[in-house]
Amino acid sequence: MEGEELTEQETALYDRQIRVWGVDAQRRLSKSHILVSGLKGTAVEFCKNIILAGVGSLTLNDDRPVTNELLSANFLVPPAEDIYAEKSLAELCCDSLKDFNPMVRVSVQKGDLSSFGVDFFDGFDAVIVSCCSLTSKKLVNEKCRKSSKRVAFYIVDCRDSCGEIFVDLQDYAYSKKKVEEMVECTLQYTSFEESIAIPWRTLPRRVSKLYFAMRVIERFEEHEGRNPGDTSIADLPTVLNLRKEMCEAHSFSESQIPDALLERLLAGRREFPPVCAIIGGILGQEVIKGISGKGEPIKNFFFFDVMDGKGIIEDISKTNE
Repeated sequence: MEGEELTEQETALYDRQIRVWGVDAQRRLSKSHILVSGLKGTAVEFCKNIILAGVGSLTLNDDRPVTNELLSANFLVPPAEDIYAEKSLAELCCDSLKDFNPMVRVSVQKGDLSSFGVDFFDGFDAVIVSCCSLTSKKLVNEKCRKSSKRVAFYIVDCRDSCGEIFVDLQDYAYSKKKVEEMVECTLQYTSFEESIAIPWRTLPRRVSKLYFAMRVIERFEEHEGRNPGDTSIADLPTVLNLRKEMCEAHSFSESQIPDALLERLLAGRREFPPVCAIIGGILGQEVIKGISGKGEPIKNFFFFDVMDGKGIIEDISKTNE
């Protein structure tokens, strides 16, 4: 991949981007292979952005049938109900995404992503998972880390008007501009499983409340055998009990996970398209950074809540315990 050059057609199509981040970054992007599993609104926004940026290939994984809930923030599914029973969500999105950039190869991979072997992930440079279980997040991240090459791993999740991104670039080298020169930097990332296992009481008091709330909801769905997002306000009493148990285990104050925030995350089954656009745009920028090696990437969580209108980066890793 390193020795391949951009074609004349690629150079002409991506001329504006090349002027922004350079021909080498665009070459890396154009030869990269991306896998996205779970095609709700935020992941769909990311797919659009990364295809327009000019990746080499994009593989989609989501065998679910189309439902009204999935349509709420997915602009890729055509308004033709007669085909919903014939094709999976990934297949419908694939058909639409091919029209955004004919130079990008878009395909569908069927099956449960967490059941695939390590060698499957060797074929990708970045893996993005969305709306999957806690167990699946850990398993897929672990397999990416066991790959014969460095595979960047991302989790993206939007609930109600809140969003979360997790990034694992393993041992990562990148360049950034300092004063008038480019300097080389390195970062060491922690896996998702290791990050969320860090005792809450050891984290700085300023850490986003959304981080803790997401862990409670995530654990609730795992315990109850629910699909991600398959919750309602009726689950609040059970979730509050789980919050109490988790806070006691971490010697942590329950006041740091407000009832109102948990209510929003439980009741907000539908994604907000504007929030999907924001989170999907940020994720696209991060994946481009991860592939190109240009610019300082997020380490290792990003949170956005429309209630305060700002994004927060949190470094929650073993190196900061």
